[in-house]
Amino acid sequence: MIGLRKVAARLLGGRPPVGTTPAEEVIRENKWRLLRYRREGAPLKHRTPVLLVPSLINRHYVLDLLPGRSFAEYMVQAGHDVFLLDWGTPGPEDRFLTFDTICDRYLGRALRATCRAAGADKAHLLGYCLGGTLTTIHAAAHPERVASLVALAAPINFHDQGLLSIWTRSRAFDVDALVDAFGNAPWPLMQASFHLLKPTLNLVKLKQLVERSADDEFLDSFFAIETWGADNISFPGDCYRRYIRALYQGNELLQGSFTLSGRPVRLEDVRCPTLAVTFQHDHIVPPESCRVLLDRVGSEVTRQIDLSGGHVGAVVSRRAATGLWPQLSAWWAEHELAEAPKAPPARSKKRPDGDRARART
Repeated sequence: MIGLRKVAARLLGGRPPVGTTPAEEVIRENKWRLLRYRREGAPLKHRTPVLLVPSLINRHYVLDLLPGRSFAEYMVQAGHDVFLLDWGTPGPEDRFLTFDTICDRYLGRALRATCRAAGADKAHLLGYCLGGTLTTIHAAAHPERVASLVALAAPINFHDQGLLSIWTRSRAFDVDALVDAFGNAPWPLMQASFHLLKPTLNLVKLKQLVERSADDEFLDSFFAIETWGADNISFPGDCYRRYIRALYQGNELLQGSFTLSGRPVRLEDVRCPTLAVTFQHDHIVPPESCRVLLDRVGSEVTRQIDLSGGHVGAVVSRRAATGLWPQLSAWWAEHELAEAPKAPPARSKKRPDGDRARART
């Protein structure tokens, strides 16, 4: 009974303190903005900045979940200069945003601004889920600014055995009709499709909630993740149309026929150190969809981290804080660029913002 009272108090207590690590806004364009996490009390140990790129259809604070449970906060405390691309919320006026605009122009500008603010020639790129697909494509098209690449549960081979691949390749799925009817791909539709991947998952979560309702730490994490999971974003229409046609249906990135702003994109043009992080119980991005990247890139240094968790939990759980996060910090430290700092960074507007490892070298 005490545990259920705690659950009720959480439900009535308002929004959990998600996305609260202090950050300043470096630049903004249209709906997206580039954040730089502050280093108050945390010395900068590594010169090469890190740019985090979340999925286009999820809120950025999955990488800044809770105080003490924040990936971004952890990396700042580890001495990294951490930047994050917050995609923002597209409106109806963004239905004509193209894949090229988002992956080439927006991501390119964020990467250049990261390097400029940090006084560096290159930055480490980490892309999570669809963000990993975008960063991989960008790293292949513009290798000159990428110090290393981390593909975190990122789909690369879209013709895998996952349900999303099977559904989107069905003749019954008419992406043109969807985009023409709605403009942007509506977030309720995409959220429903993710729920259908594991129809019983909500029942499992409710059972866990009842059984662990007296565990304050579990409740903190549970309600923060549920807040993020319900806070979805619609997908800009024209970008979604090409995403489905070229990647899910055509598998063009793996086939070598994908283009970005009219230029061919070849995975072998990714020549920086490359790390693929896969999760054995990932029902959204099957491990084989991501790990194939290491067989296709032209990098001399490649590595895979294969963990036992799922698509979200393995990134934000307590185990991640003692397993995955230290490994990623060590990866960036290992591939630190030996370059002297440049001129001081330009001024920016301050805006607080609210297992197993296998290596191949």
